[in-house]
Amino acid sequence: MAMKNSLLFSLLALLMLSCTNTRVPVKEAPEHLSYNPSGSGPVLKIEMIRGEGHNHPLMVIWVETPDGKFIQTLYVAESIGKGVFQHGDASRGFWMPGEIQRPAALPYWSHKRGIINKDGLYLPTPTNPVPDAYTGPTPGQSFILRTRLDEQSLTGFNVLFEINQTWDWNEYWTNNKYPDDEEYKTSCQPAVVYYTSIDMENPEENYVMKVIGRSHHSGANGDLFTDLETLTTALHIAEEVKLRIVN
Repeated sequence: MAMKNSLLFSLLALLMLSCTNTRVPVKEAPEHLSYNPSGSGPVLKIEMIRGEGHNHPLMVIWVETPDGKFIQTLYVAESIGKGVFQHGDASRGFWMPGEIQRPAALPYWSHKRGIINKDGLYLPTPTNPVPDAYTGPTPGQSFILRTRLDEQSLTGFNVLFEINQTWDWNEYWTNNKYPDDEEYKTSCQPAVVYYTSIDMENPEENYVMKVIGRSHHSGANGDLFTDLETLTTALHIAEEVKLRIVN
């Protein structure tokens, strides 16, 4: 009887552990990234703790003036920043890097950036990419990004973070919601935008970036939409985004 009780207790313990487990390790060590070391402005450390909806999303971080004018990109996933996806060309029967434009991926940033390519899209291309100092592989886990602003004289600025997870359909954003819109199908739930404002004359020790809206579902414009009621897992791609000024 004692052996049966012990076995039953062990099975119950394993069941409870499996029910409380998530895909994100509780004590996951973040990946450390470093970009734009030659910048002359303030050093920022931006930490993203990934959530349960995270599965290699596309993301971008940038800086604006207090009244919303684009200043510079701090980091963008290289597939968007270079216009080349690693699995973008299957013409030879296997995947190779290929030039692809994804206007629905990060449209709030791309329209704010304001550079139009030959196809009429607000996206970088292989012939006019975002410089290497601001682009890199998409982190597969939580990360801490250390980067510098280009300008030293900024007394105040906004930092924004846009993130988009493909294949995250839900009951509202279904795969047949816009059957004739191929770009929508590359985004699913729209990109989510986070924001914080920094006053260098009265800096805070830490900043927690808040969700302020979503982007257009197919990237047709650069508007920010504040209705978030239809979003589900898109709000949990990032569980938390924090920022600290190093100097």
